[in-house]
Amino acid sequence: MASVDLKLTGGRVHLPGGPAEVAIGVSGGRIVAIGDVGDAGETIDCTGLDILPGVIDTQVHFREPGLEAKEDLESGSRAAVLGGVTAVFEMPNTKPNTDSAHAVNDKLARARNRMWCDHAFYVGATNHNAASLAELERLPGTAGVKIFMGASTGDLLVSDDDNLARVLASGKRRVAIHAEDEFRMQERLGERVAGDPASHPVWRDDESAMLATRRILRLAREARRRIHVLHVTTPAELELLGQNKDIATCEVTPQHLTLAGEDAYPRLGTFAQMNPPIRSGAHRDGLWNWLRQGVPDVIGSDHAPHTREEKAQQYPASPSGMPGVQTLLPLMLNHVAEGRLTLQRLIDMTSAGPQRIFGIVGKGRIAIGYDADFSVVDLKARWIVEESWLASRCGWSPFTGMALTGQPVGTIVRGSRVMWDGGLANAASGQPVRFEAVEFG
Repeated sequence: MASVDLKLTGGRVHLPGGPAEVAIGVSGGRIVAIGDVGDAGETIDCTGLDILPGVIDTQVHFREPGLEAKEDLESGSRAAVLGGVTAVFEMPNTKPNTDSAHAVNDKLARARNRMWCDHAFYVGATNHNAASLAELERLPGTAGVKIFMGASTGDLLVSDDDNLARVLASGKRRVAIHAEDEFRMQERLGERVAGDPASHPVWRDDESAMLATRRILRLAREARRRIHVLHVTTPAELELLGQNKDIATCEVTPQHLTLAGEDAYPRLGTFAQMNPPIRSGAHRDGLWNWLRQGVPDVIGSDHAPHTREEKAQQYPASPSGMPGVQTLLPLMLNHVAEGRLTLQRLIDMTSAGPQRIFGIVGKGRIAIGYDADFSVVDLKARWIVEESWLASRCGWSPFTGMALTGQPVGTIVRGSRVMWDGGLANAASGQPVRFEAVEFG
């Protein structure tokens, strides 16, 4: 048998058909053999470890260009690979917004030789670029179109039905949605209590989310356009989305599955503030109920860092958002260890699910011909999230001090060992993610 570039041996490999203790052979950045693998230029002994398909985080905000004090493409992607993430989809609310071909190409140029993981960039929908979105969504390296129905960090906003319909009529790829109703939130500004971040979910209440989700489902059906609803926070929304699977997929985040407002706001204050908000323990339990029934399609981190100084401002002057790309896989492995979901379900939501929803080429499973993207984990490792481990430029996490079971040990991207035992490769080598709609459609 011909020699391969890289061989992984001794680990439990999570194949499409289930786990198996087999070797993997990699050449030219792709998987070329599973099972019987010959000689290799490099061999990695994965005894006692689990080899998962590379984790894909389909919602991160890396803040470059314009907001680099919070994060940049290098630091954000470094945090990603230290947390076992092999690819990210980065959001468009930068300065300037990523709402043109020039802005997309600028991000791709900035990412070259600086991003540690593979990457794609969303184009932000505005009231002014709707007519060009069909062209923009087909740019290489583009994850698709993102709509903010409610104002969040930045000034991308498409809030009224007429402009939403125009956006949905332009293009064919699945559109990602931040579903909070801007009109209701404007009406409820008086619900915010100065100095009390626990009033955040009172202001941006369940109905703000549900109204927007109902509206976008109706508009998407009228436009015959597939949508992907991000960071769902209410059980009622998941119930509704479960009834509309022909046009809608959806995401939940580790923080909404982990934190409960009754504890988070007294303990973390404004550092627990995000959009849509951390809600009650009952909401969190309801999300888990629908997750067990298969409704959420993916786990995304909604990594959205701000500096400590910004977050320390008195509510509501404090910005919404928290880091999360580095803790996505560790938190979810801990939920696996505690019996809330199976490892198989986690794998589906972080690899096969993103591939299926977004039409990613060559990623999402461990199979011959696919990119050699692997998240190597120790399911039994017990450890504490230390601030010194965090790579995000913001330097903090709501999960610092948390004891976890399950830890990323290695991140391999297209056959390159980018991270191993907390150490990084000599150079960043992330590449743009490829999509069926762009490559072949």
